Parts: sequence; C-alpha cells; structure tokens
Amino acid sequence: MTAERVTLADVARRAGTSTAVVSYVLNDGPRPVSEALRARVVAALDELDYRPDRIARALRRPRRWKQIGLLVPDLTLPLFGALVGRIEVEARGRDHLTLIGNTGYDPEREIEFVRAFADSGIDGLIVVGSANGPATAALCRRERIPVVWVHNNRGAVDAPVIGADHVRAGALATEHLVTVHGRTEVVFVGGFTPGDVEHGDRETVAQRYEGYASVLGPSAARLLRTDLTPAGAYHAVAARLTAGHAPHALVIGTYGQAAAALRAVTDSGARVPHDIALVGFDGDATNLYGQLPLTTVRQPIDTIARHALDAALKTPAPAPTPLEVFLTPAETCGCATAISSLPPSEPVG
Repeated sequence: MTAERVTLADVARRAGTSTAVVSYVLNDGPRPVSEALRARVVAALDELDYRPDRIARALRRPRRWKQIGLLVPDLTLPLFGALVGRIEVEARGRDHLTLIGNTGYDPEREIEFVRAFADSGIDGLIVVGSANGPATAALCRRERIPVVWVHNNRGAVDAPVIGADHVRAGALATEHLVTVHGRTEVVFVGGFTPGDVEHGDRETVAQRYEGYASVLGPSAARLLRTDLTPAGAYHAVAARLTAGHAPHALVIGTYGQAAAALRAVTDSGARVPHDIALVGFDGDATNLYGQLPLTTVRQPIDTIARHALDAALKTPAPAPTPLEVFLTPAETCGCATAISSLPPSEPVG
C-alpha cells in the first residue's frame, strides 16, 4: 500500500489557514504573507512532509522546453556515447530536453524506462539498439507516443530502422584486408546467436558477419565465437593462437572487444600488423591517438541523429535507408596513421 499524497488542503488545515496562503508561501508570492503565518505554514509543510506535484506544476505553467526520451544500450561505448551527445544537441536545438536511459540490452529494463518516460510526458521516444522491440512498440502505441528505432532492433516491428549499413561495414572491413593488404586467411571475431550472447548487440554483429562472409565466400569464412565481452574476445583469440592456428587477419565484430583482441594477439608474441592485421568498427577520434591505433569502419553519427530527431518529431524527411559507412585506416591493418594531418579542433566522440 502506498500513502496518499499530502495536499495543499492538508497543509492548510494543519497551519490553520487557506490553501491560497500555502500557495503564496510555496511560490514566494504573488501576495505577501506575515512572518508568523509563514512560520506556521513552513512548520506544517515539514510535519506533513509535503512534496509538490512537479508534473502538475509543469502542466499548469507555460514552458519553452518539451521532452524526448532516448534509450541506449551501453553508454560506455564510443558509438553510443557519441550518438547520445549528437542527439542531445539536435534535440536542444529544437527546444526539447533529452531524458536518457541506459538499457544494457535488457528487455525488462527497456520496458521500465519506457513506462517511466511515458509518465513524465515525453513527446517522442528514440530507441537505439532495442532489445524488446514488439513490447516497446505496443506500449508506445497505447500511450500514443511516437517511437523511432535506431541502429538495430531485436524483434520485428512495423517501422524501419534508422542506421548504418552494417552488412556493407563488414564487407568494407574485409575488402580492405584482402585487397589492400593481401591477407587471405581472415577470421571474424564475434557472436550473434542467443547461445553466444544474451545481452549484447548480436543483430549488428550478425549483419557485419554477413558482409564479411560475402567477400570471402562460405568456404573461406571463419567465425571465432565470443559472448561480445572483452574477456570473451581475449580468451577466444588467445585460445586460437595458443592452439597454433594463427590467421593472417582478424575482423573484430564490436568496438568493445577490439582492445581485448589486440591485447590477446600481442600477448601471444605475434606482431600487429606484420603477423596479424586487425580491423574493427565504430572507433572514435581518440582512437587515432592510442599506442596502436585501430583501423575501423565508422558510422555517420550526425546523419543518424538528424534522421532520428526528424522522425521522432514528425519533421518531413525522406524515408530512411541504410546509411553509408566509411573506413578510417590506421596502424593495425598496416596503414600509416597521419595524426599530424588532423585539425586541432577534431571533435572527440
């Protein structure tokens, strides 16, 4: 059982005055209140532990800012951090504040956030990497909240996903290793079945693997299965190399596993990129300043954010299609990193 909310009338009765006077004390006007009466009202507020209904207060007064909800799966990853930052800036430019929830790819947590955001009165919801698409769509439909899907979606919904061409990303990474650097035995590191990983971006990894396999062909494609955690990548790569089956190159399915896979290669005594070359995905600008910068295929963050806000706020825009990706060459594949050519104002993440 939950206690009933204390009202202005309750406070007024305790203080022996009117609700109007209580309101004047709470809002510091518009009419003056004597110090003695103010003291009685404040004492009553404290005794009853009165808490104002902030949602009702917000509804009564005119406001410039509206609200939009944003759900992301993992704020610690550069891709999602950059996307949140860009969406927040875009939304603020359209007079919307952004409520952010970190779902961890947990379907129950996703629904909890959607319910909480609906109660707060959001004008639209952007879901990045949904883990519970059908249930989230049904809840938003009941609450009459426009919902936009970004990056990927677990479960079929009757709406397009705004995001990059992940199949092309996998192909681009593999083509670079094969055609530019002459690597013939290329292994893909990642997992994309429920048996591989429960909470993780397995849909995106599956699409990247599809692109990888399209370049090599079914007979040459090799998958090193992991659970998409850094530890999973380290142990899988280390076990493969310890067994004496060193490939010419690795395509790392997620950025979160890239550093671990790179560490496993160097711990084995192999040289990067001389013995084993690596290409990953979604590295940010700071990646180029690492001890051994990772070659990555990147997504057009600004374009994705703009399309997502257009759709959430019902701004006329062309129907979204998979957006073009681009490769940023660096040292792990054998390309030189031209740090000196970067402008001083290069944005971070």
